[in-house]
Amino acid sequence: MSVSVPLKAALRGRCGVCSQGKLFDRFLKLKSRCDHCGQDFTVADTADGPAFFVGFFIMIILAPFYFILPVAQIPILAKVFGYGAVLAATIGLAYWLLPLAKAALFNLQIYHRAEQARFEDHAPN
Repeated sequence: MSVSVPLKAALRGRCGVCSQGKLFDRFLKLKSRCDHCGQDFTVADTADGPAFFVGFFIMIILAPFYFILPVAQIPILAKVFGYGAVLAATIGLAYWLLPLAKAALFNLQIYHRAEQARFEDHAPN
């Protein structure tokens, strides 16, 4: 199986193993296991990774508008409308991209069998 299979499944919010079962129980809340193949979803945790990538992407795309609007030579009402539009775009993009990013990172963790780091004390006795 190539890496594209889990990524395609993530775009549909599906399990990266079977591409059939749904990943999410609620918005950004993963199920405990796949309804179709039984894959345990508790073995991987995306933590804050998706939020970081989505936030950083949105910042790169929309931050210039937050800096340009105050110095633009336009009426104050247009500035207020502009800030509202950029804020709505920020929130809308975040809500649209967060589930996609979480599903993609989660499916890649399952695909590569990545686990959380475990710190063990290897100090000599």
